[in-house]
Amino acid sequence: MNIVLLSGGSGKRLWPLSNDVRSKQFIKIFKTDNGDYQSMVQRVYGQIKAVDSDSTVTIATSKSQVSAIKNQLGQDVDICVEPCRRDTFPAIALAAAYLKDVKKIPEDDTAVICPVDPFVEEEYFKCVKELDRLAKEGEANLVLMGIDPTYPSEKYGYIIPETKGELSKVSEFKEKPDVKTAEEYIKRGGLWNGGVFAFKIKYVLDRAHELIDFTDYGDLYMKYESLTKISFDYAVVEKEKDISVLRFAGQWKDMGTWNTLTEAMEESVIGKGTINDECKDVHVINELPVPVLCMGLKNAVVCASADGILVSDKEQSSYIKPFVDKIDQQIMFAEKSWGNYLVLDVGEDSMTLKVTLNPGHSMNYHSHEKRKEIWTVTSGIGRAVVDGVVRLVKAGDVVTMPIGCKHTIIADTRLTLTEVQIGKDISVDDKIKYDIDMI
Repeated sequence: MNIVLLSGGSGKRLWPLSNDVRSKQFIKIFKTDNGDYQSMVQRVYGQIKAVDSDSTVTIATSKSQVSAIKNQLGQDVDICVEPCRRDTFPAIALAAAYLKDVKKIPEDDTAVICPVDPFVEEEYFKCVKELDRLAKEGEANLVLMGIDPTYPSEKYGYIIPETKGELSKVSEFKEKPDVKTAEEYIKRGGLWNGGVFAFKIKYVLDRAHELIDFTDYGDLYMKYESLTKISFDYAVVEKEKDISVLRFAGQWKDMGTWNTLTEAMEESVIGKGTINDECKDVHVINELPVPVLCMGLKNAVVCASADGILVSDKEQSSYIKPFVDKIDQQIMFAEKSWGNYLVLDVGEDSMTLKVTLNPGHSMNYHSHEKRKEIWTVTSGIGRAVVDGVVRLVKAGDVVTMPIGCKHTIIADTRLTLTEVQIGKDISVDDKIKYDIDMI
């Protein structure tokens, strides 16, 4: 089974845990059997492998999310990188070309498209596997999963099946309605469109060639920025006459708001937090090292991170996005393929970060044209490389990198350091990368 997980969006409705780099699927709030926490992408990836250990999983995502994906799923995970965001049709077309031309999967084989962030149990992916079988053996060009609706929602599109059977031809699609219209759709047997569908790879590539002038994956990648933004629903689904829908009646939640996210949490407090007995239906997520105390609150979510603090009524939290759009602040925390960093202080001509590198990982070998840097190792053992010279480092060691020098650090154990950047116009764009053969 070939599964493509669509991982996009900035997830601003889950501010301050999510931002343009750290989308909602990377937030670790789901407790595992060993007491650790995992993110949505880790949970979904694990569920797929539990249902089909031989499945090929490819994550279609933007450049900004690659580091976080590799940090959470490992360096060997398959990623189809979108050079920029162009909506779901270009993303799926690029992924189909990636499967054929890079992964060398025959074009008469099938693929299943899934969102990366639903809260589901393994039965969901058993249904996904059945979608794949139907796409292989059935006559329909597209096979969709239709979610049994639990209430007349305004947030989802609706699939209207021809019959009430488990598998049915699709009569029509309906866009996100108001509540009254949603009630009518449900009376007609309408199902929520959860964004899951299966097809033969050749089918999508043929549709892509009809709309885009390209030869193969490499050519499409180079032309990607010039492509028109359009959803797969508009470009393909609504024009296709031969579609089937498979009904799914199991647990399914869209983790798009604080309200729905807290419903899936197994505990009321993550991080340093206390809720007194007078609180009712209150959840606290605290990533800061200082405690949070809640007293007498009702139906509220409290979230504290390096990017800000949210205190909100749960229902009102659904309307957070326009307020977050007005907040102009640099990203204070980010996961990288090698670890993560946390901004501790921002001065007029300086910035201080706490950097954590995972064992066996290293930063890119790079230089800066507008700033010098000073590393103070606070824990762990590693090797600093400055202009080709390798130096062993441990807790208490200080390494200084003048403007223009090439440098990196390799973590032999888990390594933490304080990085002080000094210079004018400090920016993440001030970086020149180089190859290195001594790691």
